[in-house]
Amino acid sequence: MVNYNNDVKQLLEYIGGKENIGAVSHCATRMRFVLNNTSLADEDKIKAIKSVKGTFTQAGQFQVIIGNDVANFYNEFTKVAGVEGVSKESVKDAAKSNMNFIQKVMANIAEIFAPLIPAIIVGGLILGFRNIIGEIKMFEDGTKTLIEISQFWAGVHSFLWLIGEAIFHFLPVGITWAVTKKMGTTQILGIVLGITLVSPQLLNAYSVAGAESIPYWDFGFAKVNMIGYQAQVIPAILAGFVLVYLERAVRKIVPDSISMILVPFLALVPTVLIAHVVLGPIGWAIGAWVSKIVYGGLTSSFGSIFAAVFGFLYAPLVITGLHHMTNAIDLQLMAEFGGTSLWPMIALSNIAQGSAVLAMIYLQRKNEEAKQISIPACISAYLGVTEPALFGINLKYRFPFLAGMTGSAVAAIVSVSSGVMANSIGVGGIPGILSIQPKHMLMFAICMIIAIVVPFILTVVLGKKKLVE
Repeated sequence: MVNYNNDVKQLLEYIGGKENIGAVSHCATRMRFVLNNTSLADEDKIKAIKSVKGTFTQAGQFQVIIGNDVANFYNEFTKVAGVEGVSKESVKDAAKSNMNFIQKVMANIAEIFAPLIPAIIVGGLILGFRNIIGEIKMFEDGTKTLIEISQFWAGVHSFLWLIGEAIFHFLPVGITWAVTKKMGTTQILGIVLGITLVSPQLLNAYSVAGAESIPYWDFGFAKVNMIGYQAQVIPAILAGFVLVYLERAVRKIVPDSISMILVPFLALVPTVLIAHVVLGPIGWAIGAWVSKIVYGGLTSSFGSIFAAVFGFLYAPLVITGLHHMTNAIDLQLMAEFGGTSLWPMIALSNIAQGSAVLAMIYLQRKNEEAKQISIPACISAYLGVTEPALFGINLKYRFPFLAGMTGSAVAAIVSVSSGVMANSIGVGGIPGILSIQPKHMLMFAICMIIAIVVPFILTVVLGKKKLVE
């Protein structure tokens, strides 16, 4: 095992000493600090430490990139510093004291969607696979799909929709659960609330537009439409937070001896009623408004400008952690228009940053130490996870980062101008082509080539000068 004693002593000194540490934890590759005074941290000296691969500040946390051996480094650091580590959640909570109101809102929304991302990615891959076997006519001279000539694949196609429907149509269940999990209230109540938004008793959200009549609950003095909110994001978020705050309020006034009976009842029943009477219709309207604005921006005469700005700025959004916000917009676009033209740009941005790293691998091909960091980072970016590429290489040298942003912008312009649309969110890198609607796959492949070639060439051209300097 590597001896990190000298490195952790330097880090402790350059970070401002033990007294400057409000909280410390670690994740898969990074040390996460909440500093009492961030100005005391000397980033230049910290980056010069042999074990450190980079630093950045995100969501109120000062993060130091160590790599895959971060757990051993962390253990040595807490031992030398004489501090006790805490959980990542505790660090996040402590970090919020360094954030303004907008940053706190963004951080909370990002944390709500974070546990849902694995399921959403699986769903995207499933829908992509169903696209290939169910919609691409590649047999009998291009007249039939695979499911039309094979009962086995027809069965697979039908079976996979069981999972796809569970992930996307019943997404509100996951959202309301994630809200209660994030806010520390009763998670099973969140699950039940989500189910009441997508129950089979309700008219399916996808059937509302063509329905001859809408069922309703008749309370005598009022009628409430029985409409489901399948795949709707905003109604679920609003309902989840109402449940959280109502449960907290009820718990404060109900005696502990009867809280198990009264708190769930007094929190859940009113929330479900409010969700269907007020929050659902309002959330639906807001979601439709947001998605139409984004869709309108992407399909208008200014679509190329919108694409250029989004493509250029998506990688910086990843640095701030605000990129998770786009998941809600993507999901809303999918619910409103049957697909999203925003997500393909995200996949292209990830590919572009990975291509910038690929160029650095070429430029530093004789540097074995550099390749130990850059090769895994490149692979990771091409598979949709760009943090190692961004923080380990591209931000460190700056010019690869800008080259990746430029290549992403160019690819985004071509993608939006040609109307590329994905059925769903998927793996945000090269495998993302599986989530693209079949009729757009060829054009998306061209966009991928642009996202590979442009950043690579720009990075090589700039690097030959910059690295010498």
